[in-house]
Amino acid sequence: MTFIAILSIFVLACFVGYFVVWSVTPALHTPLMAVTNAISSVIIVGALVAAAAAGSGMAKGLGLVAVVLASINIFGGFAVTQRMLAMYKKKERPAK
Repeated sequence: MTFIAILSIFVLACFVGYFVVWSVTPALHTPLMAVTNAISSVIIVGALVAAAAAGSGMAKGLGLVAVVLASINIFGGFAVTQRMLAMYKKKERPAK
């Protein structure tokens, strides 16, 4: 694939992601976060495969950057999801 084709796919993915995320109602935020965590894990696998098959140092560096950014997204997503789910748990009342 040419650089222009890859760049076009990236730009289109950015637009689709923007419109998907901003049109989500707050009630669907937690399930959406779970899905984006799953997508980010697929990105990590793809970045590892691309970095391993890359011949140039720049491609390996970009693969490393993709792995780091997707890892931050996954861990941050899990932290936000856990925090949101904790808001719905009933708080225990002290025994009388």
